[in-house]
Amino acid sequence: MSPTSEYKFRRGSLTSRNRGFLAAMTNKQSQEDGCLTNAEINWLTRRAKDGFGVITTAASHVSEHGKGWSGEMGVWSDSHLEGLTQLASNLSDNGSISLVQIFHGGMKAPEDLIGQIPICPSEVVGNDGTRLAREIYQEEIQSLISDFATAAKRCELAGFDGVEIHGAHSYLISQFLGTKTNRRDDEYGGSIENRFRFLRQIIIAIREKVSDDFLISVRISPKINTIGISIDDSIEVTKMLCEMDIDMFHLSCWNAFEELADGSNLTKLFKQYIPENIAYVSTGSIWSGEDARWLMFQGADFVGVARAAIAHPDWAIGVDDPMYQPKHPPFSEKELLEADLSPVFVEYMRNWEGFVSN
Repeated sequence: MSPTSEYKFRRGSLTSRNRGFLAAMTNKQSQEDGCLTNAEINWLTRRAKDGFGVITTAASHVSEHGKGWSGEMGVWSDSHLEGLTQLASNLSDNGSISLVQIFHGGMKAPEDLIGQIPICPSEVVGNDGTRLAREIYQEEIQSLISDFATAAKRCELAGFDGVEIHGAHSYLISQFLGTKTNRRDDEYGGSIENRFRFLRQIIIAIREKVSDDFLISVRISPKINTIGISIDDSIEVTKMLCEMDIDMFHLSCWNAFEELADGSNLTKLFKQYIPENIAYVSTGSIWSGEDARWLMFQGADFVGVARAAIAHPDWAIGVDDPMYQPKHPPFSEKELLEADLSPVFVEYMRNWEGFVSN
C-alpha cells in the first residue's frame, strides 16, 4: 500500500485521493472573537492545492469559555459561519476532504483569556493552594455535550465533510478520561467506562444532529502521565470507540517511533483493536517517504503530519517517492512565508526551538 493510494470511506461517497492527513496545528491566525482570517484560510487552502488528501483545521472551541489560547478559531457562534463556509469551499474545490477539529480547553482555558475560572471534571488546586479550576456541575455536562453537537452541525452547514473530536493532549475530554483530573463519584467518574461516558455522549449527540454522510473522527493520546491516562486505559477507550458510529480513529503518538517494552510501537499496538471499516490515522514525528511507508506497514491507513507540512505544503505528493527526504528545520522566515504562513504563524513557530532560523 502506497501513501499516495486512494482511500474510500465507508460512509457516503467520500474518497481521499491519498493517505496524507494534515493534523491540526495551532497557529494563532484567527481573530480574538474566533472568526477566521484570510491568513488561516490561505494556510489550509495551500495544503489542499498542493495535494493533502484530508485536511484538519486547527483546534476550535465549541463553547465561548472553552478557548485555550489567543488567536484560536471558534465554532461556538453563527458569526463564525462566513469564514467557515469560505474555508470549506476552498478545501473542497481543491480536492481535499475537510475536518474541523472541535474541542474545549477545560482546565487549560486560561482564566485571563476567558474571564472566569476554568472548569475541569474535578477541582484542580495548585501547590500553593490556589484553585486553578473548579469542578464541573452535573447540569453543565449536558450543556457541554450540546455545545459539541451544535458546533458539529454548524461545521456541516458550512460545508465541511466532518469533524475530529479532540480527545487528546490534556484538554477537557482527556481530563474526563484521566484519573488525576477526574475524581468524580457520579456516573462520569470512577471506572474507565464512566470516565468515557462524556466522550460517548458527545459522539451520540453529534451523530443524532448531523446527516448520515458526515464523518466523525476521534483523536486520543495513548498515554498522558500528568493527568492519569495509561496505555491500558486508552486501549479500553479505543475498544469502546470502535463499537460506536465513528469513521476515523486518530492516535496522537507524539513520537510514533517510540519502542515499547515488548519491542513493538504504539501504532502497531493499537491496530489490533481497530476494525477494517474505521480509518486509522497515526501521527508523531513522521517526516520522510520512508517514515510514511513504515507507519503504514505498522497498520495506519493515513499518515498524519503537522510540522512536516509547515514548510512543505506538497508533502503528501512528495512521499510518492520512497526516497523523499524533505528539508528539516531550521527554516528561514522567507521559506515559511513562501509556504503561506503569515507573519503571526512564523512568530508562533519561533517558540519551537530550532524551527525558525535567526
